Order: sequence, then structure tokens, then C-alpha cells
Amino acid sequence: MTEHVIIERRGAVQSIRMNRPDKKNALTRAMYAAMAKALRDGDTDPDIRCNVLLGVPGAFSAGNDLMDFLTIAQGGEGGTEVAEFLMALATAQKPLIAGADGVAVGIGTTVHFHCDLTFATPRTVFHTPFVDLGLVPEAGSSLIAPRLMGRQAAFALLALCEGMPADKAEATGLIHRVVPEDELEAEVFKAAEALAAKPPEALKLARDLMLGDRHALIERIEEESAHFRARLRSDEARNAFMAFMSRKKG
Repeated sequence: MTEHVIIERRGAVQSIRMNRPDKKNALTRAMYAAMAKALRDGDTDPDIRCNVLLGVPGAFSAGNDLMDFLTIAQGGEGGTEVAEFLMALATAQKPLIAGADGVAVGIGTTVHFHCDLTFATPRTVFHTPFVDLGLVPEAGSSLIAPRLMGRQAAFALLALCEGMPADKAEATGLIHRVVPEDELEAEVFKAAEALAAKPPEALKLARDLMLGDRHALIERIEEESAHFRARLRSDEARNAFMAFMSRKKG
């Protein structure tokens, strides 16, 4: 579907690698579609028992490609690919393990609320600048973050838009463990292979029990998405995007 997402198999583990290093893995609509399809395919393939999500050295993901945002902000139509990816995350039936290194912005942060385990390097900083761009949190983060890390840490991340370094992300429960850069992928695959070797029905039951009823999460994602789409066409968002693009050109 796109050369910017590489899907590979390693035994019973499926790896999904964002591979757009020149743009720090800013996600295009095609990338969202490819990742959503991989997660859905993993759910229906009995030979896949665990999914792994990776970026490239120095960049897990810089978030959504801003040109897509600008298109919608200027009156263009947006696709359904982002929504499909978010729903694939929220309804995934197999464990998802992530390895994050460096830049982790927007969806590059909120995706970890849906990961069962995330390993990150010391140089990784998690950042959600949605409000600064005239937008609202997404991916169910407005529901999960306060429950996971407490109201104030969640507010600092999602509303104050403070960057959260990897050590604090570990302390608040956003990620599982901080590991050295040269050990990141080895640790990710070690955990993934350990999960893939477990009795699959017992593992699924245990995971489902911990996740609980997902209806509230799905409803929150839909509510956030409605606000997000409306905000993309707001004057605040349009002005924020144009100011950001002007700074980049300067």
C-alpha cells in the first residue's frame, strides 16, 4: 500500500515499521491505512500472536503529516484512514508492543495508550501539541490518560502540551521500560516472542479482562474525532497551521 510502512513476519510476531525517516515518520493517509490493515489482518490470522510497532532511529513518529491537516483546514475533504487506524487500535485482539526512539509527537504519543508494552530510549520525548494547534486530544487519550497517570500529569501532557521525557513516561505508566538505544529492538522482540509463546486463549482472556469493556473507549474516540474534525476547520487551527508552516519555511 505504501513503501513508508514495512510489514514483516518473525515467527508468530508481526512487525509494523513506520519508515519515512526524511519526514521523521510523519504519517500520511496511506500510512494510516497500511497500519490499520496490518492490525486487522493480524487479528484474523491465527499464526500471528503478537504485533510490534516500530519507527526508525531517532524518530518513532512526528505525528500526522501537517499537509493533510492543512488540506482539511483550507476546506478540503479528509479521509477515513485515521479513524480506521484508531478503531483498529481500540479493538485489537492481539497484544501490541511498541519500541519508541526519539521523536514521539501526536499519534506518536497517543498510540502508546493502546500498547500493552512500550519500550523507549532515554532520548525519547512524548509530546501532544494538539491544543497548541487549535485541536483536541485524540485516540481516546482524554479518557485513558487521566485514569492511567492521574489528572494533573494528563493535563500537563494533553492541555499544557508539556513534553514528557522517557523516564517520566515510565514513572507515570505511559510506557513499560526505558532501555538503551542499541538494545531497543532486541528488548521489544524478546517481549513479543515471549508473549507469542504463551497459550493464546489464556493470553487473550487475560488481556481482555485487563482492558475491560471497550465501548466507552470507542465512544470517546468518536467524540474526540468529531471535535477534531470541526476544530480542523476553525480559525484557531488554520492560523496555528499557517504559523507553523511559516516557521518551517523560515
